[in-house]
Amino acid sequence: MDILQKVFLALLIFVGANYAQKTKTVNNSNFQFIMFPSGINFMPIKADYEEPRVGVQYLIKTNNLKVDIGTSVDLFGFKLNREKIYATLSIDFFAYALATSFQGHRLQIDALDGFFGGNGAVTKELGKDKLQVRLRIVHNSAHFVDGHFNRLIHDWIDGIQPIPYTRDSGVLTAAYIFNKNKYSLKLYSAISYATLVRPSAMKKWLGYTGFEINFPKVLGEVQGAPVNLFVASHLFLDANPGYTLNSNSMAGVKIGKWHGKGIVFYLDYFHGHHYLSQYFLQKTEQIGAGFFVDFF
Repeated sequence: MDILQKVFLALLIFVGANYAQKTKTVNNSNFQFIMFPSGINFMPIKADYEEPRVGVQYLIKTNNLKVDIGTSVDLFGFKLNREKIYATLSIDFFAYALATSFQGHRLQIDALDGFFGGNGAVTKELGKDKLQVRLRIVHNSAHFVDGHFNRLIHDWIDGIQPIPYTRDSGVLTAAYIFNKNKYSLKLYSAISYATLVRPSAMKKWLGYTGFEINFPKVLGEVQGAPVNLFVASHLFLDANPGYTLNSNSMAGVKIGKWHGKGIVFYLDYFHGHHYLSQYFLQKTEQIGAGFFVDFF
């Protein structure tokens, strides 16, 4: 059992021991402890596929679907009121999959990437702006699901065998949020290091950077909920096996508070090595349209 699995197991044991308790808040003049706080401290990055979400994206060029399911939950919150610092410990479980057929009320899932782990995040308020740091420890594995094995001849179709893909990594992300009257701008960058990679030829050091900008007043409201017009761009290094720069860009609207619960409708453009790790050596270019739910 490696160190990431030990940390994750310890977190599960601790959560299980406290599961029966209701949300609890401990206060003194400055420090505040919150068990199972509402909302989420560090919002998932919109244009990063490796973030938890619930939704579906229609891939226009291939007529396939990208399906996302999962969650990130803040378990414990810590506030320093005078310093305007809020820290959380969270758990992450999510996956995304490629559905190549959805006829007959059945999704045929071609391949899937699964993620589980946890993160710690800290937010410092600077007037209206915010400085955020998140450290995520996550296990990523990739799998073929349907339609790859011929049972009649007991062999893989077209000779394409599954890759024993695994990546156990720590990802340190820093973000700065400018909150203005007419817009909000989030700039972020990250660096990650993997303690375990398979295949072993992959690089252990990776990184990404990007931005999100939203305009909450341009499109008005729907039933009292703001309609946020937004654009997001995500650039990230891939290591398959050498370093390459990939990109994903997104534009759309979110109905609901930008830093809260709501539904997102968007157009998406992805260019680079395939986002499904079973196909990590293949390059792809995809245009998609879809929706996902910010359920925090």
